[in-house]
Amino acid sequence: MFSLTPARLVLVSACYFFLVLNVALLAKLLGIINGLEQVSVGFVLTIPLFFIACFNAIFSLFTAFRCEKPVLIFFILLSSLLSYAMYNYGTIVDRDMIVNVLETNSGEAKSYLNLPAVLWFVFTGVLPAALIMKLHIKRSTVLRELLMKLTSIIASALVIVLIATFYYKDYASVGRNNAYLNKMIIPTHFTHSLYGYVRDTYFKEEIPYRPLGEDAALTQQAPADRKQLLVLMVGETARADNFQYGGYERDTNAFTQPLGVTYFQQVSSCGTATAVSVPCMFSRLSKPDFSDSQASNQDNLMDIVQRAGINTVWLENDGGCKGVCERIKTIEFKPDANNPVCDGDYCQDQVLLDGLTAQLDQLDAQHNIIVLHMVGSHGPTYYKRYPKEFSHFQPDCQRSDIQNCDARQLNNTYDNTLYYSDYIMSEVIKRLQQRQDLSTGMLYVSDHGESLGESGLYLHGMPYSLAPTEQTHVPMLTWFSDAFVADKQLDTRCLQQAATSNAYSHDNLFDSILGLMDVSTGLYQAKLDVFNRCRGQGKLALNQASSK
Repeated sequence: MFSLTPARLVLVSACYFFLVLNVALLAKLLGIINGLEQVSVGFVLTIPLFFIACFNAIFSLFTAFRCEKPVLIFFILLSSLLSYAMYNYGTIVDRDMIVNVLETNSGEAKSYLNLPAVLWFVFTGVLPAALIMKLHIKRSTVLRELLMKLTSIIASALVIVLIATFYYKDYASVGRNNAYLNKMIIPTHFTHSLYGYVRDTYFKEEIPYRPLGEDAALTQQAPADRKQLLVLMVGETARADNFQYGGYERDTNAFTQPLGVTYFQQVSSCGTATAVSVPCMFSRLSKPDFSDSQASNQDNLMDIVQRAGINTVWLENDGGCKGVCERIKTIEFKPDANNPVCDGDYCQDQVLLDGLTAQLDQLDAQHNIIVLHMVGSHGPTYYKRYPKEFSHFQPDCQRSDIQNCDARQLNNTYDNTLYYSDYIMSEVIKRLQQRQDLSTGMLYVSDHGESLGESGLYLHGMPYSLAPTEQTHVPMLTWFSDAFVADKQLDTRCLQQAATSNAYSHDNLFDSILGLMDVSTGLYQAKLDVFNRCRGQGKLALNQASSK
């Protein structure tokens, strides 16, 4: 039977949090110190003392009322999971990541379950928690224990002050030049982020719902002999760096190459996770002003085009539309359905083609938008996103602990997902080409990018200010039938030039769809419409109507 006083238990736990559960932070600090031209030995030696003193003071405060065991066990188990994600994937859990995690479905959660993750959790979380559970705590009077904790806090504070007296410049320099380090401290940054999420979600004054674009109306009617249809494809986790159209050396766009698409070279995402990017790209709010609580309490692009008289349908294959499709017709494909392209957790994007065909067969409105929300390149189980016959790049990585695959395997697997997504896009275009009775177009844009081991980072979800371009530079492309080009008076050469030379972002989607579908509303901003400068009389009519 082990036995410790409450103060010693907290001190031992503080050491464990720094030396074991903050292994990712330690590794990063060692890399930074090795890169410094000049470094004080005393500064390096005080780093463990500084962090242990901080943890000791914090945990002493949190366990002031004889609750050492439940508090420490909870934080050890939680921190074990956080440390695995941070050390192996480079993930930093901030408020946006918390939103993303809470909106994760069971299939996505299961994709992260693998033997290394289980072993990490058992040895760094479960076993230490069990040891604390069995530990005998030497109790004294309540007053004496409070005095001991107060003494421990004061001693920790003195250590911190003493270190700051001699090495403040060193700490300040490293902190200023590596501002992200505070986001890596487990569990303090997560606790702070969780507090912010709970406060804003459950204790903030409720925002009344705000209708937008109540003046929305169509300025042009579709020709009587053919209906208009725009297919809007929302990609998942596709990064622009691996698109052949952007200069990538592999043929990841082999299927759409012969179909005459226009590729936009510089497009940036609104966020680095689906839970942020999808609501943001469909919102009137721009990236600097975006708030998920505000966006969820007002109309979005799909509400407004529907109000204007456009028939809207959302086909969902990525576990949820993040609130964007709440008020329009939605068809969600269930991964547990009896379908050969579904495995119980995910369906491959072939289901979207089947769903699109069904919608085309029953199209009865003059103006239509169909959204295809793809599972695309969702990780870490990339190998499950494409059929075996699309294993174009070999050898691929047939496992979920992608950090243990070599770089070649990992890139092969990820590129296979893009190769298959390109096939899905090409099939959408071919189905639209077959419908000579329709005026059709397709726009594809990914919600965010992905890291594939660059700088030790994997997956996505980094805080935007720290995120590498691999997570924020996203592909976007368009295809339009001859009838659609004629109806919209669209200059395709002008559009190709703009796509090559101009920089865009998710902020452009809202106005571009309104403009392209001839929806007049006071919300419309012509300067954000990607297609505005490349249109003829349709553009002028829309601008005049929107300015009234």
